[in-house]
Amino acid sequence: MIKVVRGNPTPEELAAALAVVQARSVALASAAESSVPAPSDAWSDPARVARHRLPQPGPSSWARTYWPG
Repeated sequence: MIKVVRGNPTPEELAAALAVVQARSVALASAAESSVPAPSDAWSDPARVARHRLPQPGPSSWARTYWPG
């Protein structure tokens, strides 16, 4: 129930305010229904790029940076 506390709105103004309240209510209800996250695409998964841990820096880490070709 909605009650006008101040002023004297015209029927058109009251209808416009009620339309906004109703639209907001419908938008919130539809957002709650669609709150299930979409399945993520494997192409954008960062774990796909770095499946193995990178070597940690250490005394001989410079030797692991050279790839003979």
